[in-house]
Amino acid sequence: MARVFVTRRLPGTALERLAAEHEVEVWPGDMPPSAEELRARTAAAEGLLSLLTERIDAELLAAAPKLRAIANYAIGFDNVDVEAVAARDIPVGVTPDVLTDATADFALALMLAAARRVVEGHRDVVDGKWRTWEPQGWLGADVHGATLAVIGAGRIGRAVAKRAAGFEMEVLMIDLGDDLDAALQRADFVSLHAPLTPETHHLIDAAKLALMKPTAILVNTARGPIVDKVALAAALEEGRLAAAALDVTDPEPLPPGDPLMHAPNLIVTPHIASATGTARAAMADRAVDNLLAALAGEPMPYPAPIG
Repeated sequence: MARVFVTRRLPGTALERLAAEHEVEVWPGDMPPSAEELRARTAAAEGLLSLLTERIDAELLAAAPKLRAIANYAIGFDNVDVEAVAARDIPVGVTPDVLTDATADFALALMLAAARRVVEGHRDVVDGKWRTWEPQGWLGADVHGATLAVIGAGRIGRAVAKRAAGFEMEVLMIDLGDDLDAALQRADFVSLHAPLTPETHHLIDAAKLALMKPTAILVNTARGPIVDKVALAAALEEGRLAAAALDVTDPEPLPPGDPLMHAPNLIVTPHIASATGTARAAMADRAVDNLLAALAGEPMPYPAPIG
């Protein structure tokens, strides 16, 4: 029986399976543990089930000499110092596949909400600004038949493209190394689904935003730092981009006074693209499967593609 620290309560029954075989401590708070608390709680642990809110770095690993397995409750692992875990030969697991459909659905939801000004319309109704049916009121953009650039040709990107076909959209599937500039110039909508890497950090910067049509709409359900938020705020403020819808930001959450907080034609949601009960419980199952296997000396069934 190994000691395992879990950094947050999780949906579903997966943690019960983990506790049946190992000594499990679950962080009791709704907010993430601080870096100091994380180090203290992990110090004697052999297994760690972490979230994207936790930074798994060399300092943490140095404080946890017994640690031999990390399960990240996410499809990505940009919160993990890959070199540090590799130096210790600690396997890292992720939770692929199970959040694909939920995230793709939400990307389309954001696209439609931004295009048809759903949030603005609701706010105006609540604020008493809806006086009558107005032929020029709340005019939005057509999604049907529009051109969509999907940046990132992984599972989620392909799932978004499949859904876009139902709207008879022209889909430009762009992977890293493809002609991103040409796609941005043509697209009416741009949906981001690339992983966060040094190469994709600020992939959408001022220069890339300048290539987009002033009528275009940007959707990001991938990772916040893929977009230069200062450049995005300026493009929205100056009317060089019609709208943006973000489920991820840099940082999360945005602090008061952040340039994006008051940008026009912007929707921001609290990183909920995978937030269905089914998807989040399945993520917990995969994370626990990874830990159970690694602590038993077996390969993780869902390892992070490191190296």
